[in-house]
Amino acid sequence: MRKGEISRKTKETSIELSLNLDGTGRASIATGVGFMDHMLTLFTVHGFFDLDLVARGDLDVDSHHTVEDVGICLGQTIAQSLDDYSGIKRYGSARVPMEETVAQVDLDLCRRPYLVFNVPFNSPFIGRFETEMIEEFLRALAINAGMTLHVQVPYGKNNHHMAEAVFKALGRALDQAVGMDPRISGTLSSKGTI
Repeated sequence: MRKGEISRKTKETSIELSLNLDGTGRASIATGVGFMDHMLTLFTVHGFFDLDLVARGDLDVDSHHTVEDVGICLGQTIAQSLDDYSGIKRYGSARVPMEETVAQVDLDLCRRPYLVFNVPFNSPFIGRFETEMIEEFLRALAINAGMTLHVQVPYGKNNHHMAEAVFKALGRALDQAVGMDPRISGTLSSKGTI
């Protein structure tokens, strides 16, 4: 089993997170930010991961520190779970429709973090959740996982649907990328290392 866990405490947040990449889609998530819990549950279920997460943050300020720090911790546990990246497929792509919208996520677990984010949210909020926090979460995730991550929604009207499609596609793409391939000896790189 490829697992990672982290305990992170700052003056703004306290986070306990454990991740099993070879799970069944079991999610136990409590961040204090209901919409983020929903998105992370979708990511977990559709990626067939097991994720246990408890986060406490300065939500009296706003959700920024909590959401970003969860991205940091999730990214770090992904990298921790992969150890030296031996045997993994490395690349993952998923296209997921959600009613009137569709999301495309492409990623490379290459230790070269980069985020391309093209999602046309048409409102600053989904309920009480700031839509800009999705990009902040994904940036923190990509940087700390060492992931090149491209997230695109070419069309859509409903912000909730767009966000859901993104997180489902993220789970499916990551599941693909961390999949093992018996043909791969060491890391999948012409350089011999990632």
